[in-house]
Amino acid sequence: MGKLIDGVWHAHTEQTTISSKGDFVRGRTSFRDRVTADGPHTPDPGRYHLWVAHNCPWAHRAIIVRNLKGLTEDISMTVAHFRRNDQGWWFPEGLDDLQPEDGQLPLHRVYSLADGTYSGSATVPILWDRELRTIVSNESAEIIEMLDDEMGDPGVDLRPVALRPEIDEVNAWVYEDINNGVYRAGFARTQEAYERAYYPLFEALDRVDARLARHRYLVGDTLTLADVRLFTTLIRFDAVYFSHFKCNRQRVTDFQHLWPYLRDLYQTPGVGETVDIDLYKRGYYGRSPGINPRGIIPVGPVIDFGAPHGRG
Repeated sequence: MGKLIDGVWHAHTEQTTISSKGDFVRGRTSFRDRVTADGPHTPDPGRYHLWVAHNCPWAHRAIIVRNLKGLTEDISMTVAHFRRNDQGWWFPEGLDDLQPEDGQLPLHRVYSLADGTYSGSATVPILWDRELRTIVSNESAEIIEMLDDEMGDPGVDLRPVALRPEIDEVNAWVYEDINNGVYRAGFARTQEAYERAYYPLFEALDRVDARLARHRYLVGDTLTLADVRLFTTLIRFDAVYFSHFKCNRQRVTDFQHLWPYLRDLYQTPGVGETVDIDLYKRGYYGRSPGINPRGIIPVGPVIDFGAPHGRG
C-alpha cells in the first residue's frame, strides 16, 4: 500500500511487515509528543485536529473519546475515504493550507509537512497541532490518554488515578492478544503463525468474558479507556474478523457476558453513533486482495446492537 522513505512517498513499497516465521509484525509509531500545560503543545481549545478513518479501529478509539469528553467543538476532525488507494489513506477534504489536489489529500502529505525526512507508514489517527503545523502524536493509545487527561470535560474521567495500574495491566494483554491478535491471525503467512495468534486470542476473550461475569466493565463498575480500546475490536469482530481474518471459534454474540457488554457500550451516548458496520465491511473485504481476491463484500451478518442488554 506504500510508505514514505526520507519524506518521499513510494506507492508500491510493501507496508506490512512479516517475520521470517510468517508472523505479522506491527510497526512502531514515530511521533510521540504530548499535549501538556507546560510544554510546546498546550491544551488550547481549537488548536488541535484529528485525522482519522472510520474503518480503522485505532482511529475509532480517538473518535469515541473525543465524543465522550465533549471535544467535538474544540477539536476538529477530518475523515479519510474508507478505501485506501496507491497513495494510502486519503481525504476528500483538507485543513488550513493542506488542501486536496484533484479531489484527494493523501495522508502522507501531512506526515511530510511534519517531518520532511520521515520514513515509515502513514497511519491514522494523527493528533495535529494547527498552530505549530506538526504532528503531536500518531500513537492511538497515547492520543486518547491526552484527550482524557489534558482536554475536555473534567467531569468525565476515563482513566481514574486509583484504577490506572489495573487499566494499564488489562490494556497490555488486551492489546497483545485481542486488538492486535485479530490482525496477527488475519495477516499470518503460515499455518503456525496463524495458530500462534488464534489460540491466545480466544483465551483472552474467554478471560474478558469471565471478568464481565463479576463487573459491568473491564475494570470495576466504571467505563474507562480499557473499555474503549476493547470496544473498537469487538464491534468489528462478527462482521469482519470472524470470517475475513479466520477468527472463527465463535462470534462475540455467542459469549454469555461479552455480548450484553458490547450492546451496553454501543448504547452509551457518544459511542453507538460512531459505528458503521457496512463501511467496515467495504473497507476490509474490499481492499485485501491477498485475503479476499475477488473483493466480494458479504451481505450479512445482521446484528442488533440496540437490543436491551440488561446490565444495570
